Amino acid sequence: MALIEYKNVEIHQADQIVLHDVNFTVSNGEMIYLLGKVGSGKSSLMKTLYGALPIAAGEARVLDYDMTTIRRRKLPYLRRRLGIIFQDYKLLTDRSVEENLLFVLRATGWKDKHLMTAHVHEVLKQVGMETKAYKKPYELSGGEQQRVVIARALLNYPEIILADEPTGNLDAETGQEIMELLYSICQAGITVLISTHNRLWPELYPGKKWLFAEGEIKNVE
Repeated sequence: MALIEYKNVEIHQADQIVLHDVNFTVSNGEMIYLLGKVGSGKSSLMKTLYGALPIAAGEARVLDYDMTTIRRRKLPYLRRRLGIIFQDYKLLTDRSVEENLLFVLRATGWKDKHLMTAHVHEVLKQVGMETKAYKKPYELSGGEQQRVVIARALLNYPEIILADEPTGNLDAETGQEIMELLYSICQAGITVLISTHNRLWPELYPGKKWLFAEGEIKNVE
């Protein structure tokens, strides 16, 4: 079953056409790389998947939500089923790692404090950060902060992970560790879409490749 389906989609930024004739389907457990230069539309496409940028034309469905007609009040429900990983982390700097994750759980309707704490430590263990729960983000390395961001993305059992340049600010070794983690998440059955400039990752961690160029998206064999 398709988790995402786009037909003849057109995407605009500030009244300029960024992408046109966008057609694809995404199924469960796929690893997909969004490749292309800065400004080629990778981030714009990502934003349409979680409703931060409207669809200008065509048909678009994400997890059974019609993205051409979705109401603002429905977006939080869609986003709870997605895990979003930003390049610049977006962690709350005045709170510990554990408090950052508890904040997200409270914001998405969790109530039981014991369950929340146990779940936070479960996802931190999953990303290798169980011993750093008490640390503030500024006390962590870039790679460690990105692991926390991945833990945050996993909190509500997402069906899809959207990762926008997840290794862009990291050195090669740390970037590879993050890619190994994302690949293992995909191997566990979660669909992962990764926007990246790094052509090495698809060779090391195989998946579909979409090339963004001249306003179009093309499959690369």
